[in-house]
Amino acid sequence: LISGHLLNILYLVPGDSPALDVVDIDKDNGNPQMCASYVVEIYSNLMASELMRRPSPNYMEGLQRDITKGMRGVLIDWLVEVVISIFLFGFLLIFMHDLFKYVLKLVSEEYKLVPDTLYLTIYLIDRFLSRNYIERQRLQLLGITSMLVASKYEEICAPRVEEFCFITDNTYTKAEVLKMECQVLNDLGFHLSVPTTKTFLRRFLRAAQASRKTPSVTLGFLANYLAELTLVDYGFLKFLPSVVAASAVFLARWTLDQSDLPWNQTLEHYTSYKSSDIQLCVGALQELQHNTSNCPLNAVREKYRHQKFECVANLTSPELDQLHFS
Repeated sequence: LISGHLLNILYLVPGDSPALDVVDIDKDNGNPQMCASYVVEIYSNLMASELMRRPSPNYMEGLQRDITKGMRGVLIDWLVEVVISIFLFGFLLIFMHDLFKYVLKLVSEEYKLVPDTLYLTIYLIDRFLSRNYIERQRLQLLGITSMLVASKYEEICAPRVEEFCFITDNTYTKAEVLKMECQVLNDLGFHLSVPTTKTFLRRFLRAAQASRKTPSVTLGFLANYLAELTLVDYGFLKFLPSVVAASAVFLARWTLDQSDLPWNQTLEHYTSYKSSDIQLCVGALQELQHNTSNCPLNAVREKYRHQKFECVANLTSPELDQLHFS
């Protein structure tokens, strides 16, 4: 898939006009923030750069001996709660005390952390764990430090170091967090500009709604929900962020409307993927969507069960067959 992905990128030549059966999503766009004149160059570069410095998909098996996939999942589920301020009262996590939930709500409501911060946080965690052995008692330290770094990069007003210490019940000192921050940044070579699933999802959702006069808010919520579900699951590290984003759009379209094909020429053009290229990821994502009762890590699901997001976490999708990927 990666070699094919590189070949697909070569076809995204700046200045090329879409084929006749492809809707031009950048035509007559007067919004300068959309960068219509060179957006193709931007995404061509992003799709090439996602192949660089990506986390190892098997670092748990190859490097880590004191932490498990489950511990990673618990950590990330907790970090999701920090960002979205969703608290399951009475639901205890490995790293949390009931007091933390109240404090987390105060922090997230004050700072309103954006979704991009969460995606970058998890990238930093996985990238660091791909290259460095860590003991389980320092895993939460890595988590809050990664969120500190991501907040400084993504947020207008980032939380202070002391607040990250406080939400861990002062398990770690300010000095320990700052020391870990240096380790994370040095390990990354200060390369923090990386494309995440969220980066591609914005563009792909635009392509998915190219023929609509009014964008579907529900489709956007559902695609974002499906994409965020993958953050907790270690198994999705084997898929490129652009593949996950494309798969989320595919499954969201299928969930909302089975009368239309979930993939079309416009999506194939702007994602650079045929439906067959994302079949494995779509299948894994649909399993996550259906697995609502067997997963104890429900922060993302609880978020998207709220009316604010049109309760898209309550939606399910019919089984897909091979015809949808041919």
